[in-house]
Amino acid sequence: MATCVQCNHNLSEGAAVCPSCRSLQPSRGPGRGQLAPGVQIDRGYGRIVVDAKLGSGAMGTVYRAWLFYDPKGPKGGAEPRPLALKQLHPRATVQPELRAFFQNEAEALRLLEHPNVVRFHELFTWSPTLPGGSVADPLGPAPSMAASSGWIAPPILAMELVDGDTLEDVIARNVSRARLSGPGALPGLRPDRAWYYLQQVLGALAAGHALGIVHRDVKPSNILIRRDGIVKMTDYGIAHLVRPTHGERPPSPQELAPGTGAYMSPEQVLGRELDGRSDLYSAGIVLYETIAGRPPFLPSEKSEFTLRMDQVETPPPSIRRFVPQASPAVEQVFMRALAKDPRARFASTIEMGEAFRTAFGIPSTPEWRALGEFAHVAEAGPAEEPQRAQKLATLRQIVAQAFRTQPMPARPRRPP
Repeated sequence: MATCVQCNHNLSEGAAVCPSCRSLQPSRGPGRGQLAPGVQIDRGYGRIVVDAKLGSGAMGTVYRAWLFYDPKGPKGGAEPRPLALKQLHPRATVQPELRAFFQNEAEALRLLEHPNVVRFHELFTWSPTLPGGSVADPLGPAPSMAASSGWIAPPILAMELVDGDTLEDVIARNVSRARLSGPGALPGLRPDRAWYYLQQVLGALAAGHALGIVHRDVKPSNILIRRDGIVKMTDYGIAHLVRPTHGERPPSPQELAPGTGAYMSPEQVLGRELDGRSDLYSAGIVLYETIAGRPPFLPSEKSEFTLRMDQVETPPPSIRRFVPQASPAVEQVFMRALAKDPRARFASTIEMGEAFRTAFGIPSTPEWRALGEFAHVAEAGPAEEPQRAQKLATLRQIVAQAFRTQPMPARPRRPP
């Protein structure tokens, strides 16, 4: 087993930062242009150190990293900042549609700047042969080719690292608790706790819709719950932007219907044009699962094709089938939220949230009203307007303070 070069603490395989003394470990030598534990990237304003691989998906791989600011720079006195680095797979770099999805995610995060959305930090490309790597405009063209070989450096999206669990994890724990508790126990979360999470999700979606961003992949695994209680929406990789400015064209809905069958709206399954009501359908399913401990249509019992067809053709079972304690008012709100025809659903995110809040019998709060106001202000005009920017900053502070319930995790010391 490897040990720390400073304190001899035992390290997990590939660790780049010692969990005990926070000192940097030697690089393990990744492949060309590929991130790996131990890689260090000079960004000019500071040094990014890749710590560990967190996971991999269809488009890219995500790593935990630390940003150590240049001691002589403007943020020289700042503490090291944890980051999540998402690097597009090399084979996807040459596919324009996948590159466009990656650009969409970066642009969506940059535009939102919402307290319940993971924060955008930077979009760049990196080559170990170029000191400091090469910077890519977040809204600019595709990554450039290396001059000598035609090799394309995969783009890297640096964003906030969320320390916590997914809503999927939280639901699973509550389902296990319910089974141990026996008959009569709620199968999922209490309505007040479910609303605590849902209102933050709806606030993030409302702001996105105001800016012309449809998430298209709202599901429990894309909802992160920070350890201090703040919810963060993530994975805007297949988001639809009404007015993209990066120049890449992702597949149209008619060419591709991305998403996860258990949470897709009927119009998304059918490849039709989407608006925010598609996200509201998915959010309704997420709330259904949060309370019932399962979505209306179980992925474990059906194929992806059958799940998608159920979204189009099969009425969802009543929430009261799984949660007899639910009132008729709650059942009616779910029926509207999960209507097959988007015209029969709620017209806006805040309207849907108000209906669920009232049906649950939960009083309105300043943070819920601030989330609605944030979306309203976000839609009003350019964020650069001083008065508007100040108001958005105030609303961010209200939301963050209201939902923060625990201290932030400890941060590492600056390396010698």
